[in-house]
Amino acid sequence: MQSPLLTEVRVSSIDTTRPTSARIYDYMLGGTQNFEADRAVADRLNSVAPFRRMALLNREFLVKAVRVMVQSGVTQFLDIGSGIPTAGSVHETARALDPAARVVYVDNDPTAVEHSRQLLAGADGIAVVEADLTTPASVLDHPETNAVIDFDQPVGLLFLGVVQYLPESLEPATLINRYLTALAPGSQLALTHFTADNFETEMAAAVEFFASTAAPMFPRDRAAVTALFGDLELVDPGVVFTARWRPEPDGVGADDPDRSGHYAGIGRKV
Repeated sequence: MQSPLLTEVRVSSIDTTRPTSARIYDYMLGGTQNFEADRAVADRLNSVAPFRRMALLNREFLVKAVRVMVQSGVTQFLDIGSGIPTAGSVHETARALDPAARVVYVDNDPTAVEHSRQLLAGADGIAVVEADLTTPASVLDHPETNAVIDFDQPVGLLFLGVVQYLPESLEPATLINRYLTALAPGSQLALTHFTADNFETEMAAAVEFFASTAAPMFPRDRAAVTALFGDLELVDPGVVFTARWRPEPDGVGADDPDRSGHYAGIGRKV
């Protein structure tokens, strides 16, 4: 059967003139699901800070995290703020180890959702849900979520590069815990988060850039990111820079791992 990622996207139904964070991220990863407006913003971002490198490190961690989860028996995933699931996506990575793995992609961007649904049309065991992560019930109680996810079994909960958009006023740790409360023991949380640690000058410029957009960023230090895992049991090596999470010799950040721009970690619900 043809891979759903090879499905042709009907460009006529997508606004290609308005840049979206999902398509900008896709371009950073070297994907093909982006347009000139997205590329222009991405190039501007890269002139401020090495966002392409950070995006590649984030995706590298996603692949490692999903593999770790599948190898520990988790075969269903809830990807919050998923963007567009292109190369190196959750379902591709999980199904390389377990073809029966199931995935629900969640995003609040209607364009990203439409784009994703076109890419994944006809794929069994995969759903794309339009919902706001700040209202967990809209995700957890959604009919499409429940058609794919069995909440009596462990779930891999992914918050990759999204919590940084939540100000403290939204109490991100409490918000994440509301998702975790609905999950069975043995479930795991994989999370990455933007940080200014070891990157103060560049990140200050990046924060200033995003402050002028509809999606301001709120970098956090290691202690604050670790606190987001609450009472979960952290998987070795704990919360570290993305390039230091079980590094590989030829990994993206091997040359300068302490300037990764994100912290990463996995926590297990016991």
